[in-house]
Amino acid sequence: MEGWEVYTEGVRRQQAGQDIIMLAIGDHDFPTPAPSVEACKAALDAGHHGYVNIQGIPKLVSAMAKISTRATGVATKTDEVIALTGGQGALYAAMQATLDPGDHIIIVSPHYVTFPGTARSAGAKFTLVSALAENGFEPKASDIEAAIQSNTKAVLINSPNNPTCVIYSKQTLEEISKACIKHDLWLISDEVYWSLSKGRHISARSLPGMKERTLVVNSMSKSHGMTGWRIGWLTAPAHMVENVIQLNLNTTYGLPDFISHAAAEALNNDYGVEEIAKTYHRRGEVFLEAIRETNCVRPANDSGSLYIMLDVRDLTPDGREFAWALLDEENIAVMPGESFGPSTAGHIRVSLCLPEEKLKLAAETICRFVATYPDKRKTA
Repeated sequence: MEGWEVYTEGVRRQQAGQDIIMLAIGDHDFPTPAPSVEACKAALDAGHHGYVNIQGIPKLVSAMAKISTRATGVATKTDEVIALTGGQGALYAAMQATLDPGDHIIIVSPHYVTFPGTARSAGAKFTLVSALAENGFEPKASDIEAAIQSNTKAVLINSPNNPTCVIYSKQTLEEISKACIKHDLWLISDEVYWSLSKGRHISARSLPGMKERTLVVNSMSKSHGMTGWRIGWLTAPAHMVENVIQLNLNTTYGLPDFISHAAAEALNNDYGVEEIAKTYHRRGEVFLEAIRETNCVRPANDSGSLYIMLDVRDLTPDGREFAWALLDEENIAVMPGESFGPSTAGHIRVSLCLPEEKLKLAAETICRFVATYPDKRKTA
């Protein structure tokens, strides 16, 4: 899979018995909160084993509308949300709903690794518009406008951002929104990390004139510790939700019944949300403190939500080279910045999905590795 080579090799070595510190993927190292698991067991015992409403069972759709209201800051009705198979399922649905074969979409980069492939799955062409490190990884609306073509139909953004964890400012979102309105474009906004934003997240959907042209991708994977449950949703204008219902009818045919009941309970009761956010904020502080104490590389962000981007450009312009060397020589697997687009070349993304003591050890090991990195490359 494109962009995942270091991670997949790390997994292969781990399965072969090597002691690999896995910092490459955003999958929690702790189980789903117990109340959600118990809710699923209860749903199974209650006989919730059948087909469900294609949009989602009513209580799940209602819970998602309530959370969407909270997450986006815009009152959301039940006909404006649809339950889908994780954030990736919601992203796929958003692309299919807004794009036809031959259409064009602008993807703001750094971007999650599946964004280009999901655009291709809709038969669309895409242009990456880079948000540069020198601008705090926030995009410029003028760059987006410069990339618009006659067949451009949508812009895709991700805030809070994966990989950088940067949270777009209100000014940035306002400028992007004005460009979308001016050129009559859909905005697809991936907001799955909203719950880890320390209350700083702003949804483009909340800005004037944007509710009717914004599709918000969301998920329970990170916020509720439910990565393997594959529960996500799309918030969109009602007529777009109707289109996605037809898509769902011909693809997944809805979600599992018992998981839907458990997800509704988890959403309504915020199972794990606050604890998970606190865990990752604390882990980010531990890792950043260890890195800064030695001043070995520059963190590109200080949000400490789920990832830390490290700028290694003083050592090498190639994050892939650095990541492979780190795996080969120190048994630490990270994601090269190049996996997320050209604007994060010369960076690595570190996942915080390990206990604090492991993260501290990893930071210290990276610093030791960095101290001799130029010499290692000269003799390689």
